[in-house]
Amino acid sequence: MLFIMRTTISLSEHLSNQVRRAAAAQKLSVSAFISKVLDDALKKRVPSEPPAFTLVTTPGVRVRPGVDLDRPRSVDSEDDETRFGLRR
Repeated sequence: MLFIMRTTISLSEHLSNQVRRAAAAQKLSVSAFISKVLDDALKKRVPSEPPAFTLVTTPGVRVRPGVDLDRPRSVDSEDDETRFGLRR
């Protein structure tokens, strides 16, 4: 079922003239032209990108030598081995 909503918009005289000319050039009614333009614009919306990740660190504190921050589980393993001894 197609539901058509009627609404009123206010356009400046300049914009109104442009819309009427563009609609006529495409052999569309003003209403059909505006509907098409809005539909196209909404389909082209670019989703906003998430904000860039920022790593917050404590000044003066550095990563221990040999610790790979891309492998956080290795830090757990190293701590466990230090605390409980190496099991093999």
